[in-house]
Amino acid sequence: MKTVFHSAHSRGHADHGWLNAKHSFSFASWYNPERIHFGMLRVLNDDIVAGGMGFGKHPHDNMEIITIPLAGSIQHEDSMGFSEVIRAGEVQVMSAGTGIYHSEYNPNANEALNLFQIWIFPNQKQVTPRYAQRKYELQNGAFTALVGPEQSGIDTWIHQDAWLSMGEFDTDTTISYALQNPNNGAYFMVIEGAIQIGEQILNEKDAIGISDTAQIEIKMLQYAKILVIEVPMN
Repeated sequence: MKTVFHSAHSRGHADHGWLNAKHSFSFASWYNPERIHFGMLRVLNDDIVAGGMGFGKHPHDNMEIITIPLAGSIQHEDSMGFSEVIRAGEVQVMSAGTGIYHSEYNPNANEALNLFQIWIFPNQKQVTPRYAQRKYELQNGAFTALVGPEQSGIDTWIHQDAWLSMGEFDTDTTISYALQNPNNGAYFMVIEGAIQIGEQILNEKDAIGISDTAQIEIKMLQYAKILVIEVPMN
């Protein structure tokens, strides 16, 4: 089993006033040659967007983009004609494919927005752009799949053999995460609480990437909320 640990404080940080961003992997002006990607996972940004502020219209292509609001909501508009609000408890996916433009704003002037924005390299290029979003409900003690490949049957599917799951777990419980594909790797981000994987203890917003194994045992040291991103490693 191979592991790579990324502590919360080791992430890149950019404070633009209206945007307070933490980068798990090299992004924008923050560059770390040892933190370019984890397999097909290219970006995991933990953004806090001030009320009424956001990202103006900008382009993307040939990337699978996933947005998961943790608190607050985000107003999305794009060149495909979608104008949607994504709230905490919902997930959005967008296949940029041949190219799209979109904007993202916090529609609530009095409440900050906290979200994960995740980019995953696709397994097909120049596809027709696609948009989907849906609500999800977490069940305590198990991982809930939020995103999967097309054959998964999940509405929020992407062009990659990748799975995003989230779960809530009580203190002093142990769970095993079985990879959908043993050739994939899994990147665990602790949203809340504290966990232990092997000898490594992870606290809030710590992360660990694990590969070369089919199953991973996770011990909850406190109540924990965890995001796991399973991706091909090459």
